[in-house]
Order: sequence, then C-alpha cells, then structure tokens
Amino acid sequence: MVDYLLGVGILAAVYAINALSLNLQVGVTGLLNFGQVAFVGIGAYSVAILDSHGVHWAVGFAVGGIIAGVAGALVGRLGRTLSSDYWAIATLALAELVRLVALNQDGFTGGAQGLSAVAGLWTNLSGTARDTATFATIAALLVVTYVVARRVRNGQYGRVLVLIRENPDLAASLRHDVVSAKARVMALSAVMASVCGGFYAMYISFIGPSQLLPFATFLVFTMVVVGGLGNTTGAVVGALLITVLYDGTRFVRDWIDISADQAAGIRILVIGVVLLGFLLVRTQGLVPEKVRTAHARR
Repeated sequence: MVDYLLGVGILAAVYAINALSLNLQVGVTGLLNFGQVAFVGIGAYSVAILDSHGVHWAVGFAVGGIIAGVAGALVGRLGRTLSSDYWAIATLALAELVRLVALNQDGFTGGAQGLSAVAGLWTNLSGTARDTATFATIAALLVVTYVVARRVRNGQYGRVLVLIRENPDLAASLRHDVVSAKARVMALSAVMASVCGGFYAMYISFIGPSQLLPFATFLVFTMVVVGGLGNTTGAVVGALLITVLYDGTRFVRDWIDISADQAAGIRILVIGVVLLGFLLVRTQGLVPEKVRTAHARR
C-alpha cells in the first residue's frame, strides 16, 4: 500500500509540474496550446536517447531543456503571423510531428517499440527506499517549479501576460512587445514540460510514441481547468485530484468484468465527464484566479 501511494504521489508531482507549465500558457497568457505533449516528449526522448549512449541523465535534462526552450520560443513567435485559432492548430501539428518522428526513426528513437531500460534516479536503492527518495526528489523539483511559476504570475511580467490575455490590443498600445512576451513564456513553460518529461521517462524507465498522443495534453488541460485557470495553486490541486482519479479508475476491471480496451475507454470517459462538468458548472475551477485590483487615489 505504501509503495502504491508513493507511486501515485510521484505521478501527481510529475503531472503538477506539467500543469504549472500549461497554466502559464493557457491560464495566465491565454495561449491555447494543444501540443503541450510535444515539449514533454522532447525532454523524455532527450534523456532516454542520451542514456542509451551512456550519457549522464543530467546532460539529457540540459539538452532536452534547450531544445524544448528553443522550440517553445519559435512556436510563440508564430503568433506574429497566425491568429489564436490557427496558432492552436499549429501547436497540435507540432505535437503530431514530434510523435511521428519518434514513431518512424527506429534506429534513433526505437520506433513504435520506444526506448526502454532508461536509467532512473537512486539506482543504489531498491523497493520502498527508492520510491521514497524518488518522491522526495520530484517533490523538491515541484516546489522549485511552483515558486518560479508563482513569481512569474505575480510579478510585473505576469501582469503583462494577463493584460495580453485580456486585451492584446491594449497591451500593444501600451508599447508592450506582445510577440516577445508570448515567446518568452512559451520558452519557460516548454523547459518546465521537458523536465517533467525527462523525469517521467526515468521513473517508468520507458518512453514511446504511444505516450505522445493528444490525450496526454488534454489530460493536463483537465487538471488546469479543474484546479482553476490562471491560479498557480489551482494547477497543483487539479493535478493531484485528477491523477488520483485517473490512476484509481484503472482498477475498474476489478469491479466490472470487462476487457482491457473497455476499461481504458471508461477511464478516458470519466476524465471527459469531469472536464465537461467543470466547464458547465464551475468554470472558475476549485481554486479560482484572484483578480488583483487597484483603487485610484483621490
């Protein structure tokens, strides 16, 4: 039971980092990114590929962060020529591009079979001790990510991002570089997502194209929506609740005599119902964004 709870805690922390990354884009800046899983995949494959060549995992994290950051900045720059709707479609295309490259480069990414036996952290430990050390590590990483995301959200730059979300024309009229601001927040959040992906690959010792499907992005979208768009704490709360729900429903076959495919479909259905329920009943999420107000002096 302890090992199971530690496993859920590790996954929840990984998803929380991903949710914090997506919340900076969608919740704070209003950038509808349907390709978040691309940045996660870049980080995961960077760690896995370099590990297969005997390179230390720290180098994999650094390489993945650089590639993801550059990719995020370039995607953010697309806002110069694309409207928000077309930009969202472009991010989805990016995610599919990363997945198809991973699927077809057999000698580099392992193709459809993916890359397994990825070295993890704390290999000198085993069992509960290893899971405990892994959880402590990812929890510390989550705290660092949370502090960074919160400082960005509550700082001057964060106020500019919120202004861009609410009224981009007004932001431009106040001489804010809207495209540059979007590119920077995309680069920062992409690095966060790549770190999340690298840690995930190390934890489960595997990464493959099947983990880069669009549902992976929409699962994190659900976490952000349930927690509260634009609220840093809400992203963490949403990630915890949805991870527990999504992981818990994998035992549905113990309650109902159904096939594995049907059980997987039910798990996705449950997440979809939760997302629609919050969109219809409580759009502000469990932890609503706090609108900062300033009163003019008389």
